Amino acid sequence: MTDSDNLATGLWPQTRHATSFGISIPVAEMVAGANSPHFADQLAFSRTAADAGFEALWFADHFSFESDAGPRGSWDVWTLMAAIAAQVPGVQIGPMVACTAYRNPGVIAKMTEMIEDISGGRFILGLGAGWNKPEYDQFGMRFEPRVSQFEEALKIIRGLIRNGEADVRGDYYQANKAVNLPRGPRPEGAPILIGSGSDRMLSLLARYGDAWNTGWGGDTEGLKAKIAKLDAACETAGRDPQSVVRTVSVGLAGEGHTGDPATMYQGPPDESVEFLHEIEALGFRHLIVRLDPFSRGAVEAFAPVIERFHNG
Repeated sequence: MTDSDNLATGLWPQTRHATSFGISIPVAEMVAGANSPHFADQLAFSRTAADAGFEALWFADHFSFESDAGPRGSWDVWTLMAAIAAQVPGVQIGPMVACTAYRNPGVIAKMTEMIEDISGGRFILGLGAGWNKPEYDQFGMRFEPRVSQFEEALKIIRGLIRNGEADVRGDYYQANKAVNLPRGPRPEGAPILIGSGSDRMLSLLARYGDAWNTGWGGDTEGLKAKIAKLDAACETAGRDPQSVVRTVSVGLAGEGHTGDPATMYQGPPDESVEFLHEIEALGFRHLIVRLDPFSRGAVEAFAPVIERFHNG
């Protein structure tokens, strides 16, 4: 791969505010309050979020989940993102996060380039190694070694979307002088975000990723420890830790929520603004909100929170 030895530099789209808000749009049947949304619902959610002041729309990448009531499914994230990109202007779009094991890395690079072009350069490529073994098993995909597979896929994907070419002979994936043409509107390609907290994944992020995603999960002190691990990984790689764009997912519990309250923030809007500023102060540039329960009304009701956040 042409740039396999070059450290990433922290590509990120220009935003209206120094710290921007994103929102997780439901794609799975089991998401609280979303009532198994179909595309018309997801499009309406996305448009409402853009109008409310969110600057990015994020979509989970899964096949199915087990629940007490039996299996629950999820829509395909890539075709969904392409459709949303074509119909909702002015916001960034990305998977949170796409599992590299589910698709050949060349296919991921091609789909990335296509959505880049559809969106006019508004795509952020979120990647991860996956975690839900039953999803792998039902389609006969290899679960372990997840991180070794991810590393090879990441090198191929990065070469293809940064330089339009990759030449990698791995144990799990090969790119034999592969090319990625045509290209989208940004010469440097889409930013690469990596979601993980393990030591080895953070090492890969420090070398190849532009942005990092982690979760608050109800534990601010634990979040600080995750940040320290990222900083250490960057220093080991010889990279300025501040060149990594930091994003964090935060669950917000409303009346009637069904998620674990210990992992979500609960409080009135004014207090949530203060809480979100506290998270921002840890160095996060992009705050990704997960609303529980999720509805268009809940998205609309969050608009004043965004406005108050940006106004002080």
